[in-house]
Formats: sequence, C-alpha cells, structure tokens
Amino acid sequence: MKSLKFTIYLLAAAFFSSCGNNDANKTTDKKTKVCISDSLARIIHIDTAGIANIDDELKLSGEISFNDNKVVKVFPFSSGQVMEVKVSIGDKVAKGQTLAVIKSADVAGNYSDLSSSGNDVAITKRQMDNTESLYKNGIASEREYLEAKENYNKALTAANKVKEMIAINGGGHTNASGVYVITAPISGYVVEKKINQGGFIRTDNGDNLFTIGDISDVWVWANVYESDIAKVKEGYSAVVTTLAYPDSAFRGVVDKVNQILDPVTKVMKIRVRLPNHGQRLKPEMFANILIENKEGKRMVMLPSDCVLSDNGKHYLIIYHDKCNLELREIVVLKSTGGKDFIASGLKEGEQVIGQNQVLLFNALKEE
Repeated sequence: MKSLKFTIYLLAAAFFSSCGNNDANKTTDKKTKVCISDSLARIIHIDTAGIANIDDELKLSGEISFNDNKVVKVFPFSSGQVMEVKVSIGDKVAKGQTLAVIKSADVAGNYSDLSSSGNDVAITKRQMDNTESLYKNGIASEREYLEAKENYNKALTAANKVKEMIAINGGGHTNASGVYVITAPISGYVVEKKINQGGFIRTDNGDNLFTIGDISDVWVWANVYESDIAKVKEGYSAVVTTLAYPDSAFRGVVDKVNQILDPVTKVMKIRVRLPNHGQRLKPEMFANILIENKEGKRMVMLPSDCVLSDNGKHYLIIYHDKCNLELREIVVLKSTGGKDFIASGLKEGEQVIGQNQVLLFNALKEE
C-alpha cells in the first residue's frame, strides 16, 4: 500500500511540476510541462547513447567428431591367423600397446628367406676371397675374380632386401616362428575392431583391422543455412554446449568453412576445433554451437533497461533538461548481452532516462 502511494506521489510530482507559471487557473488553455521533481531525480538514472560494434551471434546445432588428423587406421601387413585380440571397442590404449597377435606363414617364410640369403652371402664371400687370393698369385684370371665378386654383391643385395622387407612388414614385432604383433601407432581409443580370435586374414584383404582415435581435441561439425553464411568466418570464436554437460561451456574456434553448399539440403558445413580437457566430449555427441561475431558494423547502443515497450513499439525518454523531456519512438535492431542496438531514432551522445522511466512515460504519452 505504501509503495502504491509512493508511486502515485511520484506520478503526481512528474505531472504537476512546472518550470513556468504554476497557477492552474492561468494554464487551462496550455499543456502543463512534465518536469523531473527533486524527489523523482533521486530515483532515476540518466544514460548517454554511445557507439559500439554489433555483436552478432549465430546459433547452430551440430555433432562432435574425431579430429581426422589424429585418427589412424591399422592395416595388416601380412596374411595369417588371429591368435589373440587384446582390446575391444572403446578401450583406451597407449602408443606401442599390443592390439593383436597373428601367426603368419608369410612372416615365417621371410625369416626362412633371410636365413637362406645369409648362407648365400657367406658362401659367395668365401668364394670371392679364394678367387681374389688365386688371382693375386696368378692362378685365377681377372674375369673369374670379377664374377666371384659380382656373385657376392648379388647375394648381399638379396639378403638386404629380405631384411628390409621384414623391417617394413614387422617393424621389430615379428620372429622366426611366424608370429607378428600388431601394436597401437598412437595413444587414443579403439574406435573400430574388425577381427576376432581365430579369424583369418587373407592376402587380398584391403580392410583395416583397427582404428585408433585421439580425442585430446575434437572437431564439431555444424550446418549453416544460406541466409546465415555471411555471419560466420574462419577465426570466429565458438561456444559449444552438450546435453551431457548442460552447465558447462566449451570454447573453441571456427577453423574451417566449406565453400560448397550441399546440393540437397542447401547448407554449408563449418568446423569448430575444440580442446577436450578431461576428454569429456565424445564423438557422435549432439552439440549446440554459438558463433560469436565481434566484427559487426558500429551502431548506436544503450543498455536494454533504457528502452520501454508499448503495444509492440519501442520508446526512449530523451533528457534535454529536467523540464524538457521527449518521448521518442525508436527502432531496435538487436538486443544481446544486456545491450540494445538502435537502428533509428537516436543519435550518439543523446541522453536518456535509464531507470524508473515508466513513472514519466504515461505523463509524456498524454501530452
């Protein structure tokens, strides 16, 4: 009740204060000026219109995925039977950790070839040394010596070729019994597993056995409709939220904007690169993305609480002096972050009533 009486008192003070003649009998044919009384002056606030960049925000939806640069597919380097599989999908693995053990006749054959080529090298080396000795003593011809030397070089080349083949195909994880071990090339999570114990890997198999993905940072792919293409560029900041962590915001940056629209959906894909601290974000999660554009054009701006709304229109009370107040209709382009950007109706530097202005609004409206 006291609050209502106080409001009525303020309205009355606003209505009936005057900078001119206060004699009501002499102003019956004139409009009474609306002035700010001393009591009202203590509870209002005057703001000054400024110029600021328009902070455009674009809301998108998307999906979290692996950083493709940190995903490795593991292929077989030889045929054979799967003796043991040590990991499952979703397992976290360290670089060099054993994924599977394979028994391969091809690997055993390579070691057999290595042994044979080693024997050939030893035999041809003895022959070359003997022939060289005979050649120096005048017993063997130069031609015989050169032929022995050439045979040794051929045997040495063949042995080196087998060694290189074993090194490439085994990487130090094979042995002469034909067993080779498949290890993780990077640290991460097992995304795919396409073999099981007892299975057989054929020579013509072109498919990968495992896929390992590192999620220390992730990508977020989002679709941008044609009407919003101008609102997003590479380098813009992005805030990502997920259903799994509704109270957490993950900050990233737009690092790729496709230049081709999907011919069916007519959308353009953008990619946000996102650090994944604690590895909380998982591939295939749904995500909401807020793109922050800080490069918008400059426009007159005021705090949102300065603006009054009435019947779908927006108004400001312009302050010239305490007895010179103007109710002015404006056009609000955008409201964001507690700020209103004014498209028309206000100039930089103009002063407006920014608090409790509703106490003056009705009086000015009826003038």
